[in-house]
Amino acid sequence: MVLAVWLVSFTYTWITLMLDASAIKKPHQQCLSSPKQTRIRETRMRKDDLTKVWHPKREQLLHIEDHDFSTRPGFGGSPVPVGIDVQVESIDSISEVNMDFTMTFYLRHYWKDERLSFPSTTNKSMTFDRRLLQKIWVPDIFFVHSKRSFIHDTTVENIMLRVHPDGNVLFSLRITVSAMCFMDFSRFPLDTQNCSLELESYAYNEEDLMLYWKHGNKSLNTEEHISLSQFFIEEFSASSGLAFYSSTGWYYRLFINFVLRRHVFFFVLQTYFPAMLMVMLSWVSFWIDRRAVPARVSLGITTVLTMSTVVTGVSASMPQVSYVKAVDVYMWVSSLFVFLSVIEYATVNYLTTVEEWKQLNRRGKISGMYHIDAVQAMAFDGCYHDSETDVDQTSFSLHSEEDSMSTKFTGSPCADSSQIKRKSLGGNVGRIILENNHVIDTYSRIVFPIVYIIFNLFYWGIYV
Repeated sequence: MVLAVWLVSFTYTWITLMLDASAIKKPHQQCLSSPKQTRIRETRMRKDDLTKVWHPKREQLLHIEDHDFSTRPGFGGSPVPVGIDVQVESIDSISEVNMDFTMTFYLRHYWKDERLSFPSTTNKSMTFDRRLLQKIWVPDIFFVHSKRSFIHDTTVENIMLRVHPDGNVLFSLRITVSAMCFMDFSRFPLDTQNCSLELESYAYNEEDLMLYWKHGNKSLNTEEHISLSQFFIEEFSASSGLAFYSSTGWYYRLFINFVLRRHVFFFVLQTYFPAMLMVMLSWVSFWIDRRAVPARVSLGITTVLTMSTVVTGVSASMPQVSYVKAVDVYMWVSSLFVFLSVIEYATVNYLTTVEEWKQLNRRGKISGMYHIDAVQAMAFDGCYHDSETDVDQTSFSLHSEEDSMSTKFTGSPCADSSQIKRKSLGGNVGRIILENNHVIDTYSRIVFPIVYIIFNLFYWGIYV
């Protein structure tokens, strides 16, 4: 009886434990099967929603890893055509001293690389940044005669790469270039300069790459607001040609040509007008009495030094070229006129002195007991004497020196002689001044302006 009770209890306990174990195992199986059911459910949703397309990585779509992009497209066949399109943003500076210019522009390349073609139902292109450039082939365009250049990198590098499904590629960048411009200053500042920026492939000659303007003459576009302080941009044009190198062969070359005409008004105000004023100022000495030596000499030296300063300032802002410029012709001719005005007075002064010596020697006139002639009298009292009256008055002043001291007479002999002479001349001052003018002064007042006007007519007629 006891054994039967024990067996019944054991059986009941075993059945209870089995039922609990089954209850615990079923939720665990449900938790394990939940992710699998979720994936199945998502797969069904993708099949039901046809508007959603799950693309792989773009680089995988272009099959970049399946091709060797170290060679050009179509290697071994005909040269790959590369079209160029340029939009000029600004011409930043023109330097006559360095003979160069700086230009900022958008440079766009167009070519076809079938290795980059990809399937697309919408026929839409894909746009990339600079990171893809290290993995595909791009044209190696450089700028001939360039001194320095850089790609703008604010806020990121200004580079854009656009790939179309059929393999057509657009590669665009924003760049600033400083390049040589071979200028001719023979007509400066009345000159017109022709500058050009030249594009060429560095490694691929005409057998591998063909450069051409994408849209012909319309491939070169400019901003309407482009302007320069000293130049007026007359023309922008695009052209092409071939360049030969003895070691590597012929290369296609593209040219961005522009014509610059200088604004002359600035130089008229800063250079030509001051030179004209100095020349005309030198003519004032022709109207000053020939006996006013300090006034005429000071005026002549001042104009000569001022002209030297103007010439030096113009030369400092120009390159040291070995030929004569138009501004040099004007400056040196103007300096010559100023210098000749000084020489003219030196000649007048010398001839006047010689004339006085001849007159005194011809008359045999001796001034008083001290035998003072006109020149010696001038050295004694500081006054110029060109008549017998002046010399006699000087002699008179010497004889009466003691009387003047005893009577406390104040005043120079020159002043006394001048007062006596003014009393004697009366209203004939104008006639005496005209008679005392040297003939060279009289002719210089007419000849110098006429010759300078003729020079200006020839100068502006030739260079303008």
